[in-house]
Amino acid sequence: MLDPKVLMTIKDLPLLAKTVIDGFMNGFNKSKVKGPGLEFSQYRSYQPGDDLRWLDWRMFARSDRYYIRESEIETSISVRFLVDASASMNHDDNGIKKIDYARFLVASLAWLSNLQGDSVGLYVFRDGSLFSLASKPDPQHLQRLLYHLQEVKPAGTFTQPVHYKELFAGDGRKELLVFVTDMYQAGDEISRLLDSLSALKHEVVVFHLMGKNELDFDFKSYSTLEDLETGQTVEVNAEQAAQYKEKLSAHLENIRMQLLGKHIYYRMISTAQPLDEALRDFLVQRNKSKF
Repeated sequence: MLDPKVLMTIKDLPLLAKTVIDGFMNGFNKSKVKGPGLEFSQYRSYQPGDDLRWLDWRMFARSDRYYIRESEIETSISVRFLVDASASMNHDDNGIKKIDYARFLVASLAWLSNLQGDSVGLYVFRDGSLFSLASKPDPQHLQRLLYHLQEVKPAGTFTQPVHYKELFAGDGRKELLVFVTDMYQAGDEISRLLDSLSALKHEVVVFHLMGKNELDFDFKSYSTLEDLETGQTVEVNAEQAAQYKEKLSAHLENIRMQLLGKHIYYRMISTAQPLDEALRDFLVQRNKSKF
């Protein structure tokens, strides 16, 4: 059920998200914590200011180090999903558009986050504007997020920088910001957004969506390609494939290194790939955001 071709047959986004997460979590130990002091989900190192009531003295006796028992409630965080909905996200590969894959991915991650007690929010960059839905933890809010996500229709160019630092600063606590994009920018508008997010010291994850036809230079019998945002066209031929792939590989590596330098987690994903790899990456980065 994680295959995007299968997911295209499910038209109800909440049902799709629930189906994906139920399948993904099948076999995982999903024991729930009912409250502080009853059970725990994991340990973390003691930090100054932590409630001493949750120190685990048995762990201290074994390791001579202080550990805090964390419950599910205590480890909930704020997760904000940032979606690139500029016109280039209409890129189609074998019947799956990038925006479709982005919708599947964000809906599934938001559902998973809500199950874990996290607050979820949605921010859509489209046609030079920015739609924002602030983070909240309740199920009704999740349904609002999924509704707005379902209604997203890509158009125009990516939004020029606004007051990103003020918008994403939050309440001072560390958050997880998940950005789903094709990294297509006319100037440096996406780079400037990521610079702002990096400066806030949040955990930032970038899922870079690419069509398999883009990666393989497989445009079948087409000899002219059109830029979905500018309308510009370019002539292509099969002889250019090797040169294209070489330049694309260098371009992707440059993006990866730039984001690594900003301490941003980066994952390039083909829209033909199942969602499981992205879901695992998300869980790893979410756990980092709790500390």
